[in-house]
Amino acid sequence: MRQQFLFSPTLRDVPQGADIASHQLMLRAGLIRQSAAGVYSYLPLGHKVLRKIESIVREEMDAASGQEVLLPAMQPAEVWQASGRYDNYGPALMRFKDRHQRDFVLGPTHEENIAALVKDEMNTYKRMPAILYQIQTKYRDEARPRFGVLRAREFIMKDAYSFDTSYEAQNESYWAMYRAYERIFTRLGLNYRAVQADAGAMGGQGETHEFTVLSDVGEDTIVYSDESDFAANIEIAAIPDTVSKPEPVAEEMTMVDTPKERTIEEVAAKLGIRHEQCLKTVAFDADGRLVAVLMRGDHDVNEVKVANALGAEVLEPASAGQIEEAFGAEPGFIGPAGLSGDVEVLADYAVRGMAGAVCGANENGRHYQNAVPEKDFPVGEYADLRFIQEGEPSPDGRGTVRFAKGIEVGHVFKLGTKYSEALGATFLDENGKARPIIMGSYGVGVSRTIAAVIEQNHDESGICWPKAAAPFDLHLLVINPKQEDQQQLGEELYDSLQKSGWSVLLDDRRERPGVKFKDADLYGLPVRIASGKKAGEQIVEVKARTAEENVEVAVSDLPQYLEKLWAEIH
Repeated sequence: MRQQFLFSPTLRDVPQGADIASHQLMLRAGLIRQSAAGVYSYLPLGHKVLRKIESIVREEMDAASGQEVLLPAMQPAEVWQASGRYDNYGPALMRFKDRHQRDFVLGPTHEENIAALVKDEMNTYKRMPAILYQIQTKYRDEARPRFGVLRAREFIMKDAYSFDTSYEAQNESYWAMYRAYERIFTRLGLNYRAVQADAGAMGGQGETHEFTVLSDVGEDTIVYSDESDFAANIEIAAIPDTVSKPEPVAEEMTMVDTPKERTIEEVAAKLGIRHEQCLKTVAFDADGRLVAVLMRGDHDVNEVKVANALGAEVLEPASAGQIEEAFGAEPGFIGPAGLSGDVEVLADYAVRGMAGAVCGANENGRHYQNAVPEKDFPVGEYADLRFIQEGEPSPDGRGTVRFAKGIEVGHVFKLGTKYSEALGATFLDENGKARPIIMGSYGVGVSRTIAAVIEQNHDESGICWPKAAAPFDLHLLVINPKQEDQQQLGEELYDSLQKSGWSVLLDDRRERPGVKFKDADLYGLPVRIASGKKAGEQIVEVKARTAEENVEVAVSDLPQYLEKLWAEIH
């Protein structure tokens, strides 16, 4: 490609609103341009990177016996209504009506759609196992699109679905996809971890893993052991029940005035106690049931764990009106004592170990002291409901917990029969008995993987593409096209390198050398070759993007030098 014709305009300044390196560099290097919040056009360089990543994904999916299909982005609402996700998915699901007033959605994922597709086609055990996949644009109406393509409303994803006749066979499909994902992200040169995760809105039956690229800008927190291979998303990192009941306090529960103190920090300061001596009550609406979740004051409620403990499809903070009606007080003063039986009480394991706790008295401006669980208020159930804290023992009993930030780029799920039962996707087994197909779902965020690659591969000058994702292998610069020897050598190398199988971007623009070198660093191709002052001597300057120095190489030695250099680049 001749750079004078390349439509990937560069920007010298950091665009306003671009807060992280990948977003800044994708805009500055001309990979993308924003059309609307969370919606981007991919320019030629960005599109080439997309295709490179898609090619790796396809190769590994095909190697794992996947078959590529293409499903419609526009899906009839009835398949989502059948699974229950039309209402439960929330406002992120883009809904619309056609001219005949029929309801449709723009697919954020395709579990319902593919289950409806295969129910008439994969109706016998003889047609399974099977894995179908696609690479397609998806849609989610994010409340706060940000970080460029990391949290976009329109994005490109590879989604795959496995279909099996038994849970044993499903397990084989699951781990085949798991290993394919390992190969994909390893080939891209990413520093990643596969961590235990929560199924979230996907639901399903069985284990699930996230593939998370380590990055300080990641929105996910990874919990890992410093002495074992344990790793999990913080949302599901389990905390074992090791808490025993303490000896009861002698004092009776008494009420104290706290007229302005409603937070744990304010109450603890006023009463001269530690945060862990306070008991906080958080009210939730769980599928229409009002639930009071009790938590030690120094711990944070983990809503994923709460939803799982309750078996709730939809868990939301209770409204101010619900709280006032059930507790008779404002948030900050509510507590578990004296509640009616209409409010379920669920407590974290750590609450069992509290004696003489301070909690809300269900009167504005007042708290109780010396409150004891089960003596002064009932607890319906104890469960693991909090976020694990850094430095605690690892859930697997080996070492202590450490935290890292990460970007989710892939997720594998065991769905079981959740969608096949909802959509009536059954098969006849060897005995002629109808049974629901057992499914798995496997996603790779193709467009967000670009951002993850850049977050791990950049410096102050620009992108440093790993060779597997780079839009071109080599950046060939003619330093001064007005010099005939430099121009001639550049053209000769452009032809010979392409014939040798290299993909080459030739900077033949009539620009100052400084502009060319800055753009080359910004584009970040793995190797730069400069035809400059020594072109007449058949000598070029070669520099790997991440190297500090140029190396002068005779043109006759260039093929061998490039092969050796390429083998050393990740």
